[in-house]
Amino acid sequence: MSLLRRWREFGRTQRESLRASNHPHEREQGDPTPVPDDILADVLPTSAQSTGAPVTTGDGEKGSDDGATDGDAKEGFFTPHPERYGRLGRPLNRQSPFYMGFFGGIGVLAALLLWHTIGRLTTTITLLVVAFFLTLALNPLVEALTKRRVNRGLAVTIVFAGLVGVFALLGYVVVPPVVSQGSELVQAAPGWLNEVLASKWVQDLDASYHVVDKVQEEFNKRITDGNFLSQVFGGVLGVGAAVIGGIFQAFTVLVLTLFLLASFPRVKQAAYAMVPASRRPRVTSLSEEIMRRTGSYAIGQVAVASINAVCSYVMMTIVHIPYAAVLAVAVGFLGLIPMVGATIGAVVVCVVAVFDEPRKAIIAAVYFVIYQQVENYIVAPRVMQRTVSVPGAVTVVAALAGGTLLGVLGALLAIPVAAGLLLLYEEVLLPRQARH
Repeated sequence: MSLLRRWREFGRTQRESLRASNHPHEREQGDPTPVPDDILADVLPTSAQSTGAPVTTGDGEKGSDDGATDGDAKEGFFTPHPERYGRLGRPLNRQSPFYMGFFGGIGVLAALLLWHTIGRLTTTITLLVVAFFLTLALNPLVEALTKRRVNRGLAVTIVFAGLVGVFALLGYVVVPPVVSQGSELVQAAPGWLNEVLASKWVQDLDASYHVVDKVQEEFNKRITDGNFLSQVFGGVLGVGAAVIGGIFQAFTVLVLTLFLLASFPRVKQAAYAMVPASRRPRVTSLSEEIMRRTGSYAIGQVAVASINAVCSYVMMTIVHIPYAAVLAVAVGFLGLIPMVGATIGAVVVCVVAVFDEPRKAIIAAVYFVIYQQVENYIVAPRVMQRTVSVPGAVTVVAALAGGTLLGVLGALLAIPVAAGLLLLYEEVLLPRQARH
Protein backbone atom coordinates (compact mmCIF):
# COMPACT_ATOMS: atom_id res chain seq x y z
CA MET A 1 0.00 0.00 0.00
CA SER A 2 1.41 3.33 -1.03
CA LEU A 3 1.99 6.15 1.44
CA LEU A 4 -0.84 8.23 -0.09
CA ARG A 5 -3.37 5.38 0.23
CA ARG A 6 -2.33 4.75 3.82
CA TRP A 7 -2.77 8.44 4.60
CA ARG A 8 -6.26 8.45 3.03
CA GLU A 9 -7.24 5.30 4.92
CA PHE A 10 -6.07 6.89 8.17
CA GLY A 11 -8.12 10.04 7.47
CA ARG A 12 -11.24 7.98 6.66
CA THR A 13 -10.84 5.99 9.89
CA GLN A 14 -10.50 9.19 11.87
CA ARG A 15 -13.63 10.71 10.35
CA GLU A 16 -15.69 7.57 10.98
CA SER A 17 -14.52 7.39 14.58
CA LEU A 18 -15.29 11.06 15.14
CA ARG A 19 -18.74 10.73 13.53
CA ALA A 20 -19.51 7.68 15.65
CA SER A 21 -18.52 9.48 18.86
CA ASN A 22 -20.61 12.56 17.97
CA HIS A 23 -23.74 10.48 17.09
CA PRO A 24 -23.70 7.51 19.46
CA HIS A 25 -27.39 6.54 18.91
CA GLU A 26 -27.20 6.26 15.12
CA ARG A 27 -26.26 2.69 14.37
CA GLU A 28 -25.88 1.30 10.95
CA GLN A 29 -27.86 -1.73 9.81
CA GLY A 30 -26.16 -4.96 10.64
CA ASP A 31 -23.87 -3.41 13.30
CA PRO A 32 -23.24 -6.29 15.70
CA THR A 33 -21.85 -4.05 18.44
CA PRO A 34 -24.42 -3.90 21.27
CA VAL A 35 -25.07 -0.67 23.13
CA PRO A 36 -25.50 -1.09 26.92
CA ASP A 37 -29.02 -0.35 28.06
CA ASP A 38 -28.05 0.74 31.52
CA ILE A 39 -24.97 2.53 32.79
CA LEU A 40 -25.14 0.45 36.00
CA ALA A 41 -25.73 -2.88 34.28
CA ASP A 42 -22.37 -4.28 35.40
CA VAL A 43 -22.52 -2.83 38.92
CA LEU A 44 -26.05 -3.12 40.30
CA PRO A 45 -27.70 -6.56 40.30
CA THR A 46 -31.22 -5.08 39.99
CA SER A 47 -30.36 -3.53 36.64
CA ALA A 48 -31.16 -6.89 35.11
CA GLN A 49 -34.81 -5.98 35.58
CA SER A 50 -34.64 -3.71 32.55
CA THR A 51 -33.88 -6.69 30.33
CA GLY A 52 -36.61 -8.86 31.77
CA ALA A 53 -34.18 -11.36 33.32
CA PRO A 54 -35.07 -12.99 36.60
CA VAL A 55 -33.56 -11.41 39.66
CA THR A 56 -32.13 -13.35 42.55
CA THR A 57 -33.18 -12.08 45.94
CA GLY A 58 -31.20 -12.15 49.13
CA ASP A 59 -32.74 -15.51 50.08
CA GLY A 60 -31.56 -17.19 46.87
CA GLU A 61 -35.06 -17.20 45.31
CA LYS A 62 -35.88 -15.92 41.86
CA GLY A 63 -38.62 -13.34 41.76
CA SER A 64 -40.45 -11.56 39.05
CA ASP A 65 -39.63 -8.09 37.85
CA ASP A 66 -42.44 -6.44 39.78
CA GLY A 67 -41.68 -8.30 42.97
CA ALA A 68 -38.02 -7.38 42.87
CA THR A 69 -38.87 -3.78 42.27
CA ASP A 70 -41.30 -3.66 45.18
CA GLY A 71 -38.83 -5.35 47.48
CA ASP A 72 -36.04 -3.01 46.56
CA ALA A 73 -38.28 0.00 46.95
CA LYS A 74 -39.22 -1.13 50.44
CA GLU A 75 -35.55 -1.43 51.36
CA GLY A 76 -34.76 2.02 49.99
CA PHE A 77 -32.70 0.60 47.10
CA PHE A 78 -32.90 2.82 44.02
CA THR A 79 -33.12 1.21 40.60
CA PRO A 80 -32.52 3.72 37.80
CA HIS A 81 -34.73 3.62 34.77
CA PRO A 82 -32.71 2.79 31.65
CA GLU A 83 -34.44 5.37 29.46
CA ARG A 84 -34.67 8.19 32.01
CA TYR A 85 -31.49 9.95 30.83
CA GLY A 86 -31.14 8.30 27.45
CA ARG A 87 -29.14 5.33 26.36
CA LEU A 88 -25.45 5.08 27.18
CA GLY A 89 -23.30 6.49 24.40
CA ARG A 90 -20.05 5.20 23.07
CA PRO A 91 -16.80 6.17 24.84
CA LEU A 92 -15.01 9.32 23.75
CA ASN A 93 -12.78 8.73 20.76
CA ARG A 94 -9.23 8.71 22.08
CA GLN A 95 -7.89 9.51 18.63
CA SER A 96 -9.91 12.70 18.45
CA PRO A 97 -7.77 15.85 18.09
CA PHE A 98 -9.74 17.50 20.90
CA TYR A 99 -9.10 14.55 23.24
CA MET A 100 -5.39 14.43 22.44
CA GLY A 101 -4.94 18.20 22.69
CA PHE A 102 -6.84 18.53 25.96
CA PHE A 103 -5.04 15.76 27.80
CA GLY A 104 -1.74 16.80 26.23
CA GLY A 105 -2.24 20.28 27.69
CA ILE A 106 -3.08 18.75 31.08
CA GLY A 107 0.19 16.79 30.92
CA VAL A 108 2.20 19.93 30.11
CA LEU A 109 0.63 21.81 33.03
CA ALA A 110 1.34 18.89 35.37
CA ALA A 111 4.99 18.81 34.20
CA LEU A 112 5.35 22.57 34.81
CA LEU A 113 3.81 22.26 38.26
CA LEU A 114 6.18 19.40 39.11
CA TRP A 115 9.18 21.41 37.86
CA HIS A 116 8.28 24.45 39.98
CA THR A 117 7.67 22.23 43.00
CA ILE A 118 11.07 20.59 42.64
CA GLY A 119 12.64 24.05 42.27
CA ARG A 120 11.14 25.16 45.58
CA LEU A 121 12.31 21.97 47.27
CA THR A 122 15.92 22.23 46.05
CA THR A 123 17.36 22.85 49.52
CA THR A 124 15.38 20.00 51.07
CA ILE A 125 16.38 17.60 48.28
CA THR A 126 20.03 18.62 48.67
CA LEU A 127 19.96 17.94 52.41
CA LEU A 128 18.32 14.56 51.77
CA VAL A 129 20.97 13.62 49.18
CA VAL A 130 23.81 14.61 51.54
CA ALA A 131 22.23 12.60 54.36
CA PHE A 132 21.83 9.60 52.03
CA PHE A 133 25.48 9.69 50.99
CA LEU A 134 26.57 10.03 54.62
CA THR A 135 24.42 7.00 55.36
CA LEU A 136 26.13 5.06 52.58
CA ALA A 137 29.52 6.10 54.00
CA LEU A 138 28.69 5.09 57.57
CA ASN A 139 26.67 1.96 56.80
CA PRO A 140 29.78 -0.25 56.20
CA LEU A 141 30.95 0.59 59.73
CA VAL A 142 27.53 -0.33 61.12
CA GLU A 143 27.50 -3.56 59.11
CA ALA A 144 30.98 -4.44 60.41
CA LEU A 145 29.73 -4.04 63.99
CA THR A 146 26.57 -6.07 63.33
CA LYS A 147 28.70 -8.92 61.95
CA ARG A 148 30.35 -9.02 65.36
CA ARG A 149 26.93 -9.76 66.90
CA VAL A 150 26.27 -6.17 67.97
CA ASN A 151 22.65 -5.04 67.84
CA ARG A 152 22.02 -2.64 64.94
CA GLY A 153 20.61 0.02 67.24
CA LEU A 154 23.71 -0.10 69.43
CA ALA A 155 25.97 -0.16 66.35
CA VAL A 156 24.25 2.94 64.95
CA THR A 157 24.64 4.67 68.33
CA ILE A 158 28.36 3.88 68.47
CA VAL A 159 29.05 5.03 64.89
CA PHE A 160 26.96 8.19 65.23
CA ALA A 161 28.57 9.07 68.56
CA GLY A 162 31.97 8.69 66.92
CA LEU A 163 30.90 11.00 64.07
CA VAL A 164 29.66 13.66 66.50
CA GLY A 165 32.87 13.28 68.51
CA VAL A 166 34.99 13.88 65.41
CA PHE A 167 33.10 17.07 64.58
CA ALA A 168 33.33 18.22 68.20
CA LEU A 169 37.09 17.61 68.16
CA LEU A 170 37.46 19.58 64.94
CA GLY A 171 35.46 22.43 66.46
CA TYR A 172 37.66 22.36 69.56
CA VAL A 173 40.79 22.47 67.41
CA VAL A 174 39.61 25.20 65.02
CA VAL A 175 37.31 27.55 66.94
CA PRO A 176 39.54 28.64 69.88
CA PRO A 177 42.55 29.58 67.69
CA VAL A 178 40.31 31.46 65.27
CA VAL A 179 38.65 33.41 68.10
CA SER A 180 41.89 34.23 69.91
CA GLN A 181 43.78 35.18 66.76
CA GLY A 182 40.83 37.25 65.53
CA SER A 183 40.77 39.21 68.79
CA GLU A 184 44.54 39.68 68.57
CA LEU A 185 44.11 41.00 65.04
CA VAL A 186 41.49 43.51 66.18
CA GLN A 187 43.68 44.70 69.04
CA ALA A 188 46.78 44.97 66.86
CA ALA A 189 45.05 46.73 63.96
CA PRO A 190 45.36 50.30 65.41
CA GLY A 191 49.08 49.79 66.07
CA TRP A 192 49.64 48.57 62.51
CA LEU A 193 47.73 51.56 61.18
CA ASN A 194 49.89 53.98 63.22
CA GLU A 195 53.05 52.29 61.98
CA VAL A 196 51.87 52.62 58.38
CA LEU A 197 50.98 56.29 58.85
CA ALA A 198 54.34 56.95 60.54
CA SER A 199 56.36 55.39 57.74
CA LYS A 200 58.46 57.73 55.62
CA TRP A 201 56.90 56.94 52.24
CA VAL A 202 53.37 57.57 53.56
CA GLN A 203 54.46 60.91 55.04
CA ASP A 204 56.10 61.92 51.75
CA LEU A 205 52.97 60.92 49.87
CA ASP A 206 50.80 62.86 52.29
CA ALA A 207 53.00 65.96 52.02
CA SER A 208 52.61 65.94 48.24
CA TYR A 209 48.98 64.86 47.79
CA HIS A 210 47.37 65.17 51.28
CA VAL A 211 46.34 61.53 51.17
CA VAL A 212 45.74 61.17 54.93
CA ASP A 213 43.36 64.12 55.04
CA LYS A 214 41.40 62.79 52.08
CA VAL A 215 41.18 59.33 53.62
CA GLN A 216 39.95 60.76 56.93
CA GLU A 217 37.40 62.93 55.14
CA GLU A 218 36.09 59.99 53.13
CA PHE A 219 35.96 57.84 56.28
CA ASN A 220 33.96 60.46 58.21
CA LYS A 221 31.63 60.85 55.24
CA ARG A 222 30.98 57.12 55.10
CA ILE A 223 30.42 56.86 58.84
CA THR A 224 27.76 59.56 58.79
CA ASP A 225 26.05 58.10 55.69
CA GLY A 226 22.90 56.19 56.67
CA ASN A 227 22.85 54.10 53.51
CA PHE A 228 26.40 52.94 54.07
CA LEU A 229 25.66 51.96 57.66
CA SER A 230 22.53 50.07 56.60
CA GLN A 231 24.53 48.20 53.97
CA VAL A 232 27.23 47.31 56.51
CA PHE A 233 24.76 46.11 59.13
CA GLY A 234 22.73 44.37 56.46
CA GLY A 235 25.82 42.51 55.33
CA VAL A 236 26.68 41.59 58.92
CA LEU A 237 23.15 40.38 59.56
CA GLY A 238 23.24 38.45 56.28
CA VAL A 239 26.46 36.72 57.33
CA GLY A 240 24.95 35.92 60.73
CA ALA A 241 21.80 34.53 59.13
CA ALA A 242 23.92 32.43 56.75
CA VAL A 243 25.93 31.04 59.68
CA ILE A 244 22.78 30.18 61.64
CA GLY A 245 21.21 28.62 58.54
CA GLY A 246 24.34 26.55 57.93
CA ILE A 247 24.31 25.29 61.53
CA PHE A 248 20.63 24.39 61.24
CA GLN A 249 21.19 22.57 57.94
CA ALA A 250 24.13 20.63 59.40
CA PHE A 251 21.97 19.59 62.36
CA THR A 252 19.19 18.54 59.96
CA VAL A 253 21.62 16.41 57.94
CA LEU A 254 22.85 14.70 61.10
CA VAL A 255 19.30 13.91 62.23
CA LEU A 256 18.34 12.56 58.79
CA THR A 257 21.52 10.47 58.71
CA LEU A 258 20.69 9.01 62.13
CA PHE A 259 17.17 8.00 61.07
CA LEU A 260 18.36 6.58 57.73
CA LEU A 261 21.10 4.57 59.42
CA ALA A 262 18.67 3.12 61.95
CA SER A 263 16.11 2.06 59.34
CA PHE A 264 18.34 1.52 56.32
CA PRO A 265 17.50 -2.21 55.79
CA ARG A 266 13.77 -1.44 55.85
CA VAL A 267 14.24 1.51 53.48
CA LYS A 268 16.06 -0.73 51.02
CA GLN A 269 13.45 -3.46 51.24
CA ALA A 270 10.65 -0.93 50.66
CA ALA A 271 12.47 0.38 47.60
CA TYR A 272 13.12 -3.10 46.21
CA ALA A 273 9.47 -4.06 46.72
CA MET A 274 8.43 -1.51 44.08
CA VAL A 275 10.45 -3.36 41.43
CA PRO A 276 8.70 -6.17 39.48
CA ALA A 277 9.42 -9.57 40.96
CA SER A 278 10.98 -10.84 37.72
CA ARG A 279 13.64 -8.13 37.80
CA ARG A 280 14.00 -7.73 41.55
CA PRO A 281 17.06 -10.01 42.09
CA ARG A 282 19.13 -8.24 39.43
CA VAL A 283 18.10 -4.77 40.57
CA THR A 284 18.91 -5.72 44.16
CA SER A 285 22.37 -7.03 43.32
CA LEU A 286 23.24 -3.98 41.20
CA SER A 287 21.95 -1.57 43.84
CA GLU A 288 23.87 -3.29 46.61
CA GLU A 289 27.09 -3.16 44.58
CA ILE A 290 26.59 0.56 43.80
CA MET A 291 25.99 1.33 47.48
CA ARG A 292 29.00 -0.74 48.50
CA ARG A 293 31.27 1.11 46.08
CA THR A 294 29.90 4.48 47.13
CA GLY A 295 30.35 3.82 50.84
CA SER A 296 33.84 2.39 50.32
CA TYR A 297 34.83 5.38 48.21
CA ALA A 298 33.66 7.82 50.89
CA ILE A 299 35.55 5.99 53.64
CA GLY A 300 38.68 5.74 51.47
CA GLN A 301 38.59 9.42 50.55
CA VAL A 302 38.22 10.42 54.20
CA ALA A 303 41.14 8.17 55.13
CA VAL A 304 43.40 9.66 52.43
CA ALA A 305 42.46 13.23 53.43
CA SER A 306 43.04 12.45 57.12
CA ILE A 307 46.53 11.07 56.42
CA ASN A 308 47.30 14.22 54.43
CA ALA A 309 46.09 16.44 57.28
CA VAL A 310 48.10 14.60 59.96
CA CYS A 311 51.32 14.60 57.90
CA SER A 312 50.85 18.29 57.05
CA TYR A 313 50.37 19.13 60.74
CA VAL A 314 53.59 17.31 61.65
CA MET A 315 55.49 19.18 58.90
CA MET A 316 54.10 22.60 59.91
CA THR A 317 54.90 21.94 63.56
CA ILE A 318 58.52 21.04 62.73
CA VAL A 319 58.97 24.01 60.42
CA HIS A 320 57.13 26.35 62.87
CA ILE A 321 54.56 27.57 60.38
CA PRO A 322 51.89 29.58 62.26
CA TYR A 323 48.31 28.36 62.66
CA ALA A 324 49.38 24.74 62.13
CA ALA A 325 46.21 23.18 63.61
CA VAL A 326 43.80 25.37 61.64
CA LEU A 327 45.75 24.86 58.41
CA ALA A 328 45.87 21.08 58.96
CA VAL A 329 42.07 20.97 59.31
CA ALA A 330 41.74 23.08 56.14
CA VAL A 331 44.08 20.73 54.27
CA GLY A 332 42.01 17.75 55.42
CA PHE A 333 38.70 19.22 54.28
CA LEU A 334 40.14 20.41 50.97
CA GLY A 335 41.62 16.94 50.44
CA LEU A 336 38.07 15.57 50.14
CA ILE A 337 37.65 17.45 46.86
CA PRO A 338 38.72 15.15 44.00
CA MET A 339 41.68 15.97 41.76
CA VAL A 340 42.41 19.55 42.91
CA GLY A 341 41.64 19.56 46.65
CA ALA A 342 45.11 18.54 47.86
CA THR A 343 46.77 21.09 45.55
CA ILE A 344 44.55 23.89 46.84
CA GLY A 345 45.40 22.94 50.43
CA ALA A 346 49.13 23.02 49.63
CA VAL A 347 48.79 26.48 48.05
CA VAL A 348 46.97 27.81 51.15
CA VAL A 349 49.72 26.54 53.46
CA CYS A 350 52.47 28.02 51.26
CA VAL A 351 50.73 31.42 51.08
CA VAL A 352 50.46 31.59 54.88
CA ALA A 353 54.09 30.50 55.27
CA VAL A 354 55.46 33.06 52.81
CA PHE A 355 54.06 35.93 54.90
CA ASP A 356 55.84 34.53 57.95
CA GLU A 357 59.15 33.64 56.27
CA PRO A 358 59.85 32.81 52.60
CA ARG A 359 62.23 29.99 53.56
CA LYS A 360 59.38 28.17 55.32
CA ALA A 361 57.22 28.50 52.21
CA ILE A 362 59.92 26.86 50.09
CA ILE A 363 60.24 23.98 52.56
CA ALA A 364 56.46 23.52 52.59
CA ALA A 365 56.31 23.55 48.77
CA VAL A 366 59.02 20.87 48.52
CA TYR A 367 57.24 18.75 51.13
CA PHE A 368 53.87 18.91 49.32
CA VAL A 369 55.45 18.02 45.96
CA ILE A 370 57.07 14.92 47.48
CA TYR A 371 53.95 14.00 49.47
CA GLN A 372 51.71 14.23 46.40
CA GLN A 373 53.82 11.61 44.64
CA VAL A 374 53.74 9.34 47.69
CA GLU A 375 49.96 9.75 48.00
CA ASN A 376 49.27 9.17 44.31
CA TYR A 377 51.41 6.03 43.97
CA ILE A 378 51.45 4.46 47.46
CA VAL A 379 48.75 5.77 49.83
CA ALA A 380 45.76 6.17 47.50
CA PRO A 381 46.15 2.84 45.61
CA ARG A 382 46.37 0.87 48.86
CA VAL A 383 43.43 2.64 50.49
CA MET A 384 41.19 2.77 47.40
CA GLN A 385 42.01 -0.67 45.93
CA ARG A 386 38.64 -2.13 47.04
CA THR A 387 36.52 0.90 46.18
CA VAL A 388 35.70 2.45 42.82
CA SER A 389 37.77 2.22 39.68
CA VAL A 390 37.02 5.28 37.56
CA PRO A 391 39.18 6.30 34.58
CA GLY A 392 41.01 9.61 34.94
CA ALA A 393 39.16 11.34 32.11
CA VAL A 394 35.78 10.33 33.56
CA THR A 395 36.90 11.55 36.99
CA VAL A 396 37.84 14.99 35.64
CA VAL A 397 34.63 15.36 33.63
CA ALA A 398 32.47 14.17 36.53
CA ALA A 399 34.17 16.53 38.99
CA LEU A 400 33.77 19.48 36.63
CA ALA A 401 30.11 18.68 35.95
CA GLY A 402 29.33 18.15 39.64
CA GLY A 403 31.12 21.36 40.61
CA THR A 404 29.21 23.31 37.99
CA LEU A 405 25.84 21.97 39.17
CA LEU A 406 26.25 21.93 42.97
CA GLY A 407 29.61 23.54 43.72
CA VAL A 408 31.94 21.77 46.15
CA LEU A 409 29.16 19.39 47.20
CA GLY A 410 28.61 18.36 43.59
CA ALA A 411 32.33 17.74 43.10
CA LEU A 412 32.35 15.50 46.19
CA LEU A 413 29.37 13.45 45.03
CA ALA A 414 30.34 13.28 41.36
CA ILE A 415 32.87 10.44 41.60
CA PRO A 416 30.63 7.85 43.34
CA VAL A 417 27.77 8.77 41.00
CA ALA A 418 30.08 8.25 38.02
CA ALA A 419 31.16 4.90 39.49
CA GLY A 420 27.53 3.78 39.75
CA LEU A 421 26.81 4.83 36.18
CA LEU A 422 29.91 2.94 34.99
CA LEU A 423 28.67 -0.20 36.75
CA LEU A 424 25.30 0.10 34.99
CA TYR A 425 27.13 0.66 31.71
CA GLU A 426 29.21 -2.49 32.17
CA GLU A 427 26.54 -4.79 33.59
CA VAL A 428 23.38 -3.61 31.82
CA LEU A 429 24.04 -1.67 28.63
CA LEU A 430 26.97 -3.63 27.19
CA PRO A 431 25.39 -7.11 27.66
CA ARG A 432 22.11 -5.87 26.17
CA GLN A 433 23.89 -4.45 23.12
CA ALA A 434 25.88 -7.67 22.72
CA ARG A 435 22.66 -9.69 22.45
CA HIS A 436 21.34 -7.64 19.50
